[in-house]
Amino acid sequence: MLLGIDASRAISPQRTGTENYSLYLIGHLLALNDHRYRLYFNAAPPPGLFPPSERWEARVMPFPRLWTHLRLSWEMVRCPPDLLFVPAHVIPLIHPRSVVTVHDLGYIYYPQAHRPFDRLYLDLSTRFNANVASQIIADSEATKNDLVQKYRVPEERITVVYPGCNLEPVIDEAGWEGVKERYHLPDRYILHLGTLHPRKNILRLLEAFQSLARDFPDLHLVLAGKKGWLYEEILHKAEGLGGRVHFPGYIASEDLAAILRGARLFILPSLYEGFGFPILEAMAAGTPVVCSNASALPEVAGDAALLFDPHDVEAMRETTRKVLEDEALRAELVERGLERAKFFSWERCARETLSVLEKVGGSYE
Repeated sequence: MLLGIDASRAISPQRTGTENYSLYLIGHLLALNDHRYRLYFNAAPPPGLFPPSERWEARVMPFPRLWTHLRLSWEMVRCPPDLLFVPAHVIPLIHPRSVVTVHDLGYIYYPQAHRPFDRLYLDLSTRFNANVASQIIADSEATKNDLVQKYRVPEERITVVYPGCNLEPVIDEAGWEGVKERYHLPDRYILHLGTLHPRKNILRLLEAFQSLARDFPDLHLVLAGKKGWLYEEILHKAEGLGGRVHFPGYIASEDLAAILRGARLFILPSLYEGFGFPILEAMAAGTPVVCSNASALPEVAGDAALLFDPHDVEAMRETTRKVLEDEALRAELVERGLERAKFFSWERCARETLSVLEKVGGSYE
């Protein structure tokens, strides 16, 4: 069977969760060597993105606008694969039998966290995916339930396949000092990782940290990630905390493990997450995790994190305080987290994803 894959998101220069999902899943699918693959790119991929093999080929198709619906659609007319897989975007208007991954429906639950045009596009593209895909892959049971409830997708058309957790080894002490200097990190800090926008609930995190800062005079808060929509309000609120809040910006993948490992704890207070890659990355790095009890986060965290109501600032503060003060609890969370992260492997994700693709494209076997 010839499997086509939209690999356009895998070459993003600053990858976040869905782009990493695309990159690592495609790489592990290619490693299975069970079929032939054709990868579609909207720009030339960097050399060595995937190991060379006779079992896959690249189609590089630059196009100025509407690449998916115009250029990729034309490719589907001109030379279609047996099955198209879209891991991190929308199915083109013209397509063969297709499988798509839907990552979350947060724009429905928190519309105010998105620009009006972005919200409309997300709704239309997800609705289109839900209607035309032969099968949908969901990152979590929470996302599957959202698809059933909000878009009336029959349960039998949705398969939950958990993504993997990818984290480079922690660098040595000398390397850590270089990372610390490069990002201007303090000695003792709480870490949040994610794009700075309203759905991440950072204003309440800053409010909780304001109280913690009085009780822990050497403690800082590091808010790592790209600036998103309405980030100005976050910056303004942080200014009142006396230089105790740091914004290092986007963290390069090779530095991520070191920054996670250097934190006293990792916190994710999001109002909604379709999966929650950062909490698994923190667990894999040996850092204790506290996170909100919203959407898919309890499902992903299991018993390896302490949870709180993201709307309750006091609960957020006291949960964080508990981990900062109790070394035995910290050690227990680290141990549980390391075990939990092992469950989410990209090899397992690739095999389960391939099973879905083979089921849909079975007549080509």
